[in-house]
Amino acid sequence: MDINKAIAELKKEPGFAENVGMMLVHNGVVRAWSRKDHSEVTAIEITSDLERIESIRQEIEARPGIFRAVAQANSGRMKPGDDVLLLVVAGDIRENVKPALADFLDRVKSEAVSKREIFA
Repeated sequence: MDINKAIAELKKEPGFAENVGMMLVHNGVVRAWSRKDHSEVTAIEITSDLERIESIRQEIEARPGIFRAVAQANSGRMKPGDDVLLLVVAGDIRENVKPALADFLDRVKSEAVSKREIFA
């Protein structure tokens, strides 16, 4: 996952300059503690449903004002600090882009990604 590369590729797309005034990025990483009770986490097992993520991505990209939505998700065993999920939403104005990224993230996390924490 390379945020800079993803953004650079978006900027090369025909129509980018004419349609994009804002890009928002989510870069999810593995935390060293559990959200539930702050217990130390040594690793997590992630399962990403790439077909479901792609379906959600297409829905987000079809929204008014959204030029492009990008998703990259890792699966497998990861340790704290590792990248898990990269989402980018590029669009015209913040009133369109901010809610699109929020929905994209919430839906991917609730519908397409599962994790199991491994404790110390």
